[in-house]
Amino acid sequence: MAPLAAAPALSRVRLGTGAFIELALERASYPVEHAAVIYVAGAPDAPAAMTVLREKYCHQLLNTQFSAVGAARDGDTWQVVLAEPQRPIPLPDPDLAGQAALAASNAARAAPRLCGDRMFAAAPPLSLNPALAEAALAHSSDMASKHYFSHQARDGSYAADRAQNAGYAWRIVGENIASGINTPEEAVAGWLESPGHCANIMNPAFTEMGAAYSLNTARRLMYWTQVLAAPR
Repeated sequence: MAPLAAAPALSRVRLGTGAFIELALERASYPVEHAAVIYVAGAPDAPAAMTVLREKYCHQLLNTQFSAVGAARDGDTWQVVLAEPQRPIPLPDPDLAGQAALAASNAARAAPRLCGDRMFAAAPPLSLNPALAEAALAHSSDMASKHYFSHQARDGSYAADRAQNAGYAWRIVGENIASGINTPEEAVAGWLESPGHCANIMNPAFTEMGAAYSLNTARRLMYWTQVLAAPR
């Protein structure tokens, strides 16, 4: 097996019994995918502590989901933290994400679809609109930075207000939002499973759209917004 990497941050952190390990490590600026802590008491030195670890915690030490380790000592009590550092979320190219959301939406509109208990006929394809993409990005960014999930922004605005602020003179406007999803295809698929969101995508009155995402880096949570509209 590959050796564990020594991580000074794992040696510095102190974890009490019952502590939420991942949260404590995040506060120590060492975010992880997963982690575990082992306590050894009554070991006067490192060889004695290692003997206990080999005898009682072999399974944890050989767990391949961990790649880093840190140890700390307080008298004859030892703390060993095993962890897998947090991996970055692969972010789609913003322009390509909007185009992919458009393609998935138009693929759905190309055939009749049942949204809840309402049947929609096939609808003409949507086209991308930069102003609607700007409105979508504004709302995704606001939700990500302020960690909320709602069609109403913290400033009280709704999709129609944001489209207007982006310079889009609309006749009709609608909005779909999602969180915890990492690709535009998954976002559209999720919307199609929801009757109200599905109805927005299938609505033949909408002729244009824009879609954008933003990432809350602290919580590793992506927020998606799709704005659908027709101009005056």
